[in-house]
Amino acid sequence: MKSICRAGMIIAAFVLLLPLSARSEIRAGSFEVNPYVGYNFFESSQNLKNAPVFGARLGYNFTKYVGVEIGGQFLRTNVNDTAKLDNTEGQFGYPMDREDIYFYHINAIVHILPDRKFTPFIVVGFGGAQYSPSIETKDMAAFNIGVGAKYSLTENIALRVDIQDYIVTEIMQETYHNIGVTVGVAFSFGGSKPDPVEKSEPVVEAAPAAVAEEKVVIAVASEPKIEEKVTVAAAEPKIIILAFEDVHFDFDKSTLKPEAQIILKRNIQILKDNPNAKIRIAGYTSASGTEEYNQKLSERRANAVEAYLIDEGIITQDRLSTIGYGEKNPAVYEAAPKELYSSAAKANMRVLFEIIVK
Repeated sequence: MKSICRAGMIIAAFVLLLPLSARSEIRAGSFEVNPYVGYNFFESSQNLKNAPVFGARLGYNFTKYVGVEIGGQFLRTNVNDTAKLDNTEGQFGYPMDREDIYFYHINAIVHILPDRKFTPFIVVGFGGAQYSPSIETKDMAAFNIGVGAKYSLTENIALRVDIQDYIVTEIMQETYHNIGVTVGVAFSFGGSKPDPVEKSEPVVEAAPAAVAEEKVVIAVASEPKIEEKVTVAAAEPKIIILAFEDVHFDFDKSTLKPEAQIILKRNIQILKDNPNAKIRIAGYTSASGTEEYNQKLSERRANAVEAYLIDEGIITQDRLSTIGYGEKNPAVYEAAPKELYSSAAKANMRVLFEIIVK
């Protein structure tokens, strides 16, 4: 019996260590037909020789995990100790040492990892066993438990391996263990097929509506040949953005300094050469002072630049607009706002210009 158990454990380990991959072909609502062959190992107390076994099963899978099956198998063996028997024929014309055995059973089967191509399972069942000796026939209760695996070859065909212990109980309460190792082919029919795996297709976005190509030209008033650059750009039906130099102010002042007036004069000619230019004048302050005061100071600075452009450059009011940002959006962060004349504070006391030519 120990050798039988060892053989069963080796085969079980081999089956359970097969590679796991792909998808299972087990389907809920499917029927299975499983013819098989194998070998039966008898417990030594039965005094019977191990023998080949032949059988078939018919199963139904309620879900991909749980199913039920009925089956039957036949084997022909001989008594080990033939010396105890007469070498004569029995009442049915069979030799006295021959034994025909039939197992019939109904099983519950539980599939493990049903979503893989290789699907291990556990099977438990009950039924009966019929031993047909040369003299009489005996029917005995039989229970079976075992493990196995199905390996899908195609959508409807799989290899099936079982290792089961058929526990036979005689009327006199003697119990025998019969270890059966079988291999067969399972054919499945019907059932719901697994939902196909959706492949993620690349999303093709519609091309944006065609827009007129716009050429953006940024010109700084202080760079060389600025007038030539602006004239050429303005001749094309494009958008031109002209970035002017910043105009800076003294602390708490909105009066234009001489150097600020020089910067503005360099820009006036550009405005005259581009009569469609619209100017937005933005005033800023340093962080010193209250927020309300700085807001008003930034507006006064923007207005001072606007007035200068109108007076000196003969620029009409409709081409200009002003806005004050106060101490918001500083050009340089002021770590110490109380330092009124720090380099950061001076950088923030300014007016910016953006001119858009359409």
